[in-house]
Amino acid sequence: MGKKKTSDALPPVTSIKGFDRDLSCRGFKFEFGKTYTVKGPIKACSNGFHACPEDQHPLSVFDYYPPTSRFAEVVQDGERDADDNKLASASITLKVELSISDLAARAVKWVFDRAKWTDGPVATGDNEAATASGYQGAATASGDQGAATASGYQGAATASGYQGAATASGYQGAATASGTRGAATASGDQGAATASGTRGAATASGTRGAATASGTQGAATASGTQGAATASGTRGAATASGYQGAATASGTQGAATASGTQGAATASGQWSIAAAFGIDGKAMAE
Repeated sequence: MGKKKTSDALPPVTSIKGFDRDLSCRGFKFEFGKTYTVKGPIKACSNGFHACPEDQHPLSVFDYYPPTSRFAEVVQDGERDADDNKLASASITLKVELSISDLAARAVKWVFDRAKWTDGPVATGDNEAATASGYQGAATASGDQGAATASGYQGAATASGYQGAATASGYQGAATASGTRGAATASGDQGAATASGTRGAATASGTRGAATASGTQGAATASGTQGAATASGTRGAATASGYQGAATASGTQGAATASGTQGAATASGQWSIAAAFGIDGKAMAE
C-alpha cells in the first residue's frame, strides 16, 4: 500500500479488524455499535486504531490475528496513516462480526473483483504463463516468471512477484501467490489460498477452506468444511481439517494440526507443536 497520510476530510474507510476472544485489542475492550476515538497525531504502529482496509486482501488480517481470533467489519474515520496492509485511524466504529467463512467468501470476491476477465490467458512481464479454462475462469500472471492457472467454474488465480505459482480449480476457487516462489492452490467450493513471503505454500480444499502462508517457507493446508489454516514465521506448518477446524503456526518451525469438529490448534515460539482432535478440541503450544 505504501505510506501515506490522509485527512479527516476524506470519506470513511471500511476495514477488517481482528480481536482477542473477549473482543479486546492490546488490552482495549470494544463493543459492537460503538464509536471510539483517540487523541494525538495518528501514526501507524504507534497511535491510532488499526485495521486492514477494504483495498487489501481480506485474509491479510491473519498477519496480525490468527483464525482462532474474532473479526469484525469496522469503519475508520478521521485522521489516518497507512503502513503496508494496515491503516491507523483516529476513529473506529465496530459494525458486524465476521466468521472465518465470511473472510473466505470476501477473499474470493476480492480476487474476482480484480481479475482480468478475458476469453483467454492474461500475462504481463517476463516469462509469464497464464491459463484460464472452464466457465468464466480468470488467470493473471505478473512479475518475473509468474504462473497462474484457473479452471472450473469462476476460478480466479493471481501470481505476482518472482516465480509465483497460483492454481484455482473447482467452484469459485481463489488463489493468490506473491513474494518469492510463493505457491497457492485453491480447490473445491469457494476455497481461498494466499501464499506470500519466501517460498510460502498454501493449499485450500473442501468447502470454503481458507489457507494463508506467510514468512519463510510457511506451509498452510485447509481442508474439509470451513477449515482455516495460517502459517507464519520461519517454516511454520499449519493443517486444518474436518468441520470448522482452525490451525495457526507461528514463530520458528511451529506446527499446528486441527481436525474433527471445530478443532483449534495454535503453535508459536521455537519448535512448538499443537494438535487438536475430536469435538470442540483446543490445543495451544508456546
